[in-house]
Amino acid sequence: MKLVTLTSEEFENFASNHEQSTFLQSISWTKVKGENGWEHTFLGFKDDSEIVAATMILSKQTPVKKKMFYAPRGFLIDYHNNGLLKEFTSAVAKYVKDNNGIFFKIDPYLMYHQRNRDGNIVEGGKDNSDVVNELKKLGFKEKCARPGVQTLQSKWMYRINLKDRTLDDVMKDMTSKTRQMIRKNEKNGVVVREGSYEELDKFEKIMNHTSKRREFLNRPLKYYQNMYKAFGNGKDLKLYLAELQIEKTLNTLKDEVSKLEEDYNKVLSNIENGKAKMNETKLKLKQDEIERTKKRIVEFEELYQKHGSILTLGAILYFIRGREVISFIGGAYEEYLEFQPFYSLNYEMIKYAVDNKYDYYNFYGISSDLSPKDPMYGIYIFKKGFGGEVVELIGEYDYIVSPMYYLLYDVSYKVVHKLKKIKAKLHI
Repeated sequence: MKLVTLTSEEFENFASNHEQSTFLQSISWTKVKGENGWEHTFLGFKDDSEIVAATMILSKQTPVKKKMFYAPRGFLIDYHNNGLLKEFTSAVAKYVKDNNGIFFKIDPYLMYHQRNRDGNIVEGGKDNSDVVNELKKLGFKEKCARPGVQTLQSKWMYRINLKDRTLDDVMKDMTSKTRQMIRKNEKNGVVVREGSYEELDKFEKIMNHTSKRREFLNRPLKYYQNMYKAFGNGKDLKLYLAELQIEKTLNTLKDEVSKLEEDYNKVLSNIENGKAKMNETKLKLKQDEIERTKKRIVEFEELYQKHGSILTLGAILYFIRGREVISFIGGAYEEYLEFQPFYSLNYEMIKYAVDNKYDYYNFYGISSDLSPKDPMYGIYIFKKGFGGEVVELIGEYDYIVSPMYYLLYDVSYKVVHKLKKIKAKLHI
């Protein structure tokens, strides 16, 4: 077969229906990356008129005056068809070499070992070790293979399998703490709603706050705006906001106090009139409940004075693509973390995924180290509380077509990457 350049329509039709479909292999993603100087092309193999393998591949000039090529979450191919994989790899390598390239990178959207929620390999489960071995045999060099080393895209993720399941099925899989927090947030007046393009500035402010707290570089507002527009203005990329309805909750709490005091006085009156026996424990419990509710009223009155009727707590951007809903990136204000907005945000989007018949709800990245000593352990435990499973992908690989220039590129990349990490820590 001969490598051909696909039209954007041909590629999108093939990619959007592929079992490895992801937002990173899409026309929309080329628009996002184009804003940062990346060029793109769509390559494919056709058997007669039918596409049997394809990839969107990005390219960019490097400091050594030659190009790097990257197929994010590519190729879209049957990785178990060794002959097809070998032929396609060879054709792409020739394309890269002919177009002043040093290497091309792939990080396929393909599970490595099937794992359970604790991260343990499932006996008799899916295993694509043969694909990894074949890639290495073809000349691919695995990158970031050591545990804890960050890859360009998440190699380790956490997701919930929703196929042929109801919301009740999913809820039963959650821990009691997770269900309790979801109900508590509902009672406290935490609501989730879809945001608009005009509200991306709220998201950017939240992410600025979160990036300072967690020491990473946030993207500028224009990046989020371009991405939102590129993915169909809310069609394939959705903004969801968690808000505290202060005024509404305040009124509810006041009504609760009135009802509690009414019940308390009724019980006390019955005791005093000899219609009921004295029950000090019951009275004390009622009184404690009244005091707790009054305390909450004071807290919400202070919030109302400071923020008005509604307070934004946090937000998440979600990708809707292929068979899954992905919780891509989000943040929250540290001052109001007591309201735990991520429980409500994820719960509402799980409901959305179930209602719209998606196969998976993907919490996205977690650390490869699932032990308590890892700094991201708390994130893993939070996601694990919703049920689901750990997903390990097969990883990131470079295919080198110019060894000398690759060595020069590798050295320069490490220097730039180190400077970025320092910048993130200093937040400059």
